[in-house]
Amino acid sequence: MNHGILVPISLFVCITYAIKICVDAVTRRRMLDAGGSADLVASVLHDEEVRRRYSSLRWGIVLLSVALGFGLIQWFGWEDVTPGMIAVLAGATGLGNLVFFAISRKLS
Repeated sequence: MNHGILVPISLFVCITYAIKICVDAVTRRRMLDAGGSADLVASVLHDEEVRRRYSSLRWGIVLLSVALGFGLIQWFGWEDVTPGMIAVLAGATGLGNLVFFAISRKLS
């Protein structure tokens, strides 16, 4: 494993995530300081919580379907990267997104 590539990429991801967290906190703080009504603040925070929950659900379903796609590739014994292998992974990802869409519509 080439650590010379992995370390800068993970550092970039961590810095980007830290900036996102700080911007979100500043935005919330300004909203509170602007004297927004309590109902507005509660609504925004509730919406953010629901969005975070749906995001976790989406990634869980998509990663599970990709894992099943990799399992199919292993089961068929494919070892070389072929268009069929890529199609299985793309199809598994698409199927996971469709399943998430169906579940999120039922929950809404």
